[in-house]
Amino acid sequence: MVSLIKRIPRSPAQGLFINYLMEIKAFKKRIENLDRKYLWHPFTQMQEWADENPVIITGGRGSFLKDISGKWYLDGVSSIWVTVHGHGKKEIDNAIKDQIGKISHSTLLGLTHPLAAVLAEMLVEITPKGLSRVFYSDNGSTAVEIGLKMAFQYWQHKGKKQKTKFLSLRNAYHGDTIGAVSVGGIDIFQKIFAPMLFKSFHAPSPYCYRCEFHRKYPSCDFLCLMKMEDILKKHGEKIAGLIIEPLVQGAAGMITSPPGYLKGVSRLCRKYNVLMIADEVATGFGRTGKMFACEHENVSPDILCLAKGVTGGYLPLAATLATDKIFRTFLGKYKDLKTFFHGHTYTGNQLACAAAVANLDLFRKEKTIGKMQKKIEILKRELDKTADFPHVGDIRQRGLMVGIELVKDKKTGEPYAIKEKIGSNVCHKAREKGLIIRPLGNVIVMMPPLSISFEELKCLAGITAGAIGEVTGL
Repeated sequence: MVSLIKRIPRSPAQGLFINYLMEIKAFKKRIENLDRKYLWHPFTQMQEWADENPVIITGGRGSFLKDISGKWYLDGVSSIWVTVHGHGKKEIDNAIKDQIGKISHSTLLGLTHPLAAVLAEMLVEITPKGLSRVFYSDNGSTAVEIGLKMAFQYWQHKGKKQKTKFLSLRNAYHGDTIGAVSVGGIDIFQKIFAPMLFKSFHAPSPYCYRCEFHRKYPSCDFLCLMKMEDILKKHGEKIAGLIIEPLVQGAAGMITSPPGYLKGVSRLCRKYNVLMIADEVATGFGRTGKMFACEHENVSPDILCLAKGVTGGYLPLAATLATDKIFRTFLGKYKDLKTFFHGHTYTGNQLACAAAVANLDLFRKEKTIGKMQKKIEILKRELDKTADFPHVGDIRQRGLMVGIELVKDKKTGEPYAIKEKIGSNVCHKAREKGLIIRPLGNVIVMMPPLSISFEELKCLAGITAGAIGEVTGL
């Protein structure tokens, strides 16, 4: 390429531009080499990664990401489910810059600061009724870990020493720390770590497309809930809490529960005196069309786990909210040792809290939730165009959370073998066309920023459809 460039007659300006391109190419190569030599990427087979040409992101604006070569991509997964109002949102940018001018971090161990208190009030005001206390951490896994420990310790303080177990769903994913993995149900995330995990109970998932009982909703009469009740009847005295992702099991492949299921889970928790822990790390902050997924069925959990969208996709922050009933059991004299002995170095980080406050202000000022219904309808209409594709088995959508399950045989539902990498191949094809989406096995996941425009939504669905068609054949 260099010899070819040398033969091109050029003006001084052209020469500068070509030098610039050559510098960019050299810098890109250097970053690729450093990445392959030193980085270990999450959820990535690094042997195969070494054979790929990585996309190196250097910028972002609105719904788009820009790579090192200047190519733009539509961010179809909100940079893994976190970006809310778009990249480079000036109000959040300015809030962080303003806070940097004051202080970037101070501990909440023995101290406090205005933003932590203000944000806590804001979260209590917008979350389901009854939640009154906010415990900060820095990611979804820690938010869940905290929720599990709170529930466990609550029952110890109440004198119910036998309530030490947890109930979750098969196919559940609640994070990657040991406690969070212990209440998960996805084999590839759990099996290798089995000797490290504590034992949990698992109820059937409301996976209607692949119902393990071979029933159809609604004639099934919520058989999966009946099986959950069987577990609670038998083991309820041992179970401290039930943890669930309301409405959508994200990492399981965007498995959406049918109407009434979540309400049924809440009813069972009350009936069998088990704390309900709602993991809204993925579903919170507008993703399902309401601020929180629990609102769709008027459910108020005992503990609520939040992260991802809380800062609008800017900085790591998480929150675990609990009811006053739970909080009060931790009160006592210093010598009583009822304290919740848990904390993180960056708990309530000031920059992250500044971003979160600005993020929540934008929800109110821009009426974000109110504007979503039209977008949800447009996305559904565009997705319907792929429903008849020969290898599209199921399209699952809640709000702007979407999973398209690809199958080898549509009639039987036979899945593609893992070695075929069908989901990964579709996402790579989409990337060539300027769209970033992610696979969960054979499920193609879309979860764009809430700020995405109507035209961008059509583009998202159109490129995805084209990539599916090219990879699987029409």
